[in-house]
Amino acid sequence: MSRDGRILVVDDDGMFRRVIAHGLEEAGWKVDLDDGAGNVAARIRQAAPDVLLLDLNLPGATGLEILQSLVRQRCDVRVIMVTGTEDLPTAVSAMQAGAFDYVTKPVDLAQLGVSIERAMEVGRVSRERDLYRDRHDRRFSFVETRNPQMQEIYELARKVAQSETTTVLIEGESGTGKEHVANLIHQRSPRAEKPILEINCASLPEQLLESELFGHEKGAFTDASERKRGLLELADGGTLFLDEVGEMALSIQVKLLRVLERLTFRRVGGTDDIRVSVRIISATNRDLTKAVSEGTMREDLYFRLKVVPIRLPPLRERPEDLPVLAEHFLHEFSRTFGRAFLRVSDDAAATMRAYAWPGNIRELRNCMERAVLLHDGEELTAPMLQIPGAVGTAEGGAVGFLREVGEIRDRGIPEDGVDFERLVAQMERFLITKAAEKAGGNQSLAARYLHVNRDKLRTRMKNHRLGGGRQ
Repeated sequence: MSRDGRILVVDDDGMFRRVIAHGLEEAGWKVDLDDGAGNVAARIRQAAPDVLLLDLNLPGATGLEILQSLVRQRCDVRVIMVTGTEDLPTAVSAMQAGAFDYVTKPVDLAQLGVSIERAMEVGRVSRERDLYRDRHDRRFSFVETRNPQMQEIYELARKVAQSETTTVLIEGESGTGKEHVANLIHQRSPRAEKPILEINCASLPEQLLESELFGHEKGAFTDASERKRGLLELADGGTLFLDEVGEMALSIQVKLLRVLERLTFRRVGGTDDIRVSVRIISATNRDLTKAVSEGTMREDLYFRLKVVPIRLPPLRERPEDLPVLAEHFLHEFSRTFGRAFLRVSDDAAATMRAYAWPGNIRELRNCMERAVLLHDGEELTAPMLQIPGAVGTAEGGAVGFLREVGEIRDRGIPEDGVDFERLVAQMERFLITKAAEKAGGNQSLAARYLHVNRDKLRTRMKNHRLGGGRQ
């Protein structure tokens, strides 16, 4: 029976190496041998073992010295020390230095097999945990931004993360990344080893939301058949993310204010005060100052929640980040779906810039996920995007052109200027497409409509990657 995993046996006793190798190979393991005279760390890098069977007494360096070196180098290998019966105190030192286990000579192969199985399982769990953390870190990472406002927000998030309890209020339209920023703050805070729990305050009726947040005692209400711990208890030591906090009923707002002031609360139907240490991060797409003036949000709670306010700009206010975010999602989903996409084409980038993205980053992410899932290639093109009203079409470009020109007409040239070449290209593409449609695809007729010669029209059509049509 073949087993997953490789074992490296390092011992200067040739007979011992051969006997152990025979026994382990009979059990189905892959085994490499080394006499310990050379560079053991280099041998480990070459053989890439999951388990190292290391003799304590070796020529040149002791097994304990080698173990300490491997620990310093963070080698991903479980070490089982092999000792003589008189070396037990040293074996204890080896365990304290980082050895997974130790066995004594003469080695009991059955006992050794059990130890190796345990070491292999620990290694598998460790690799899975590292993989999860790697994916998690990639998901909740500071995505590159060229937008000055977002750069300031990221810097503020880094500073806030180092605070233990500072409350944060994240404001912005739906889809701008409020949950993402909340997770960034938590993952880079001293609370990262504890959970971040989330609840949408708009999705639950008042009584159920209260029970979810604070928990309840058995018999507190009709369906309370047993005691339940709420999210505040479960998030103790970590973070509680209150999404759509502006939808919370006033009666619950009072209780939440007490938590922020005293760090204590009572379960629904309970009489005992429960003390917690939890950071509250809230998010809303509403204007809470208006909610305060209308009486649907307590002013004192509002100010307690927004010790650090963060306003996330909509995607239309950060057009310079469109290509950055698009490429980020392109590579993310290419890895997920096993695709070969490397870049976003110029026409796809122009189409994305021409679209308003009412759903913000969430809509862009969904768009890229769909495009990568349904298509393949190295370059993502405009037709793959399937953007409503702007699917790589001239209409989509014209919509963006007219909107931007209208803003320039009304407000003047913005401080950061305009992308002259892009705007001109969008209108040019629109006019060529409309002329070609009117001419039924006849290039000569379309050229007359546009008051240009046919060769110039064909050159422009080639630049815009438009169909050739009839001569």
